[in-house]
Amino acid sequence: MATSTSSAATQPDLSGKIALVTGATAGIGLITAEALAKMGATVVIVSRSEEKCRNVVAQIQANTRNARVEYIAGDLSAMAQVRAVAAEFLRRYDRLHILVNNAGAFINDRQVSADGYEMTFALNHLNYFYLTQLLQDTLIASAPARIVNVSSDAHRGGKMNFDDLMSEKSYSGFSVYSMTKLANVLFTNELAQRLEGTGVTANSLHPGFVATNFGKNNGGIVGFFMPVVQMFALSPEKGAETSIHLAASPDVEGVTGKYFTKKMPVQPAKAALDTIAQRRLWEVSEKLIAQTEAVSA
Repeated sequence: MATSTSSAATQPDLSGKIALVTGATAGIGLITAEALAKMGATVVIVSRSEEKCRNVVAQIQANTRNARVEYIAGDLSAMAQVRAVAAEFLRRYDRLHILVNNAGAFINDRQVSADGYEMTFALNHLNYFYLTQLLQDTLIASAPARIVNVSSDAHRGGKMNFDDLMSEKSYSGFSVYSMTKLANVLFTNELAQRLEGTGVTANSLHPGFVATNFGKNNGGIVGFFMPVVQMFALSPEKGAETSIHLAASPDVEGVTGKYFTKKMPVQPAKAALDTIAQRRLWEVSEKLIAQTEAVSA
């Protein structure tokens, strides 16, 4: 069954379903959230700016005539705020059927998060890992449920540098971004294994090179050339198609542990299928999260 927002007759009916979409005030996150709302879901969007969240909620409600759209504001690069977002969601809802981990960034020059972690790794990977862990019991209680992790084909050039995950010895924006996108696929594959038999699926995807605000936060040559390069990119609507497909289409009901491009499962990089790296990343991530929880206790 098609999920195109251009044909209401063929859209899945998500009435009674609850979806959480991160990074949803622009780009493919916004398009994904609006599509799910148009299908009748209750949609909660998450983004850093409360003002943008309010504006986007009003926009989605007006465009879809669905009043069941809400927001939770939070900076997902900070693990305390990830905890706060999850706690606020669970205060409002006891069910979650669709989790779309979409928030992420490309950062050209090394930055450090509120927890002292390298910013790209904190936002692009630890955010996915921790938010999913905090909501996992609710997802299982809501099964059938789906986890959709937005990655990128940049993962094919990535390498997990377990000896320097915080990129303290050397930093390259593209190398670190590629590593975090590889981490997304490794995490998804390990998660799918751990959730086997629960009725919760987990898949990752490449949206394509999309014309969004992505990368424009950087200065220098990257910030200068990004708008030029994006003239040749996909529209956000086109880029969101695979996220929407994985979140809503009955065609992928029960499908888990796969990597998708253009709404089709494809083989990810060989490094993404390394089961030892999958488990190691999981264990390291648990330790990093435990450190932040100990500090806040």
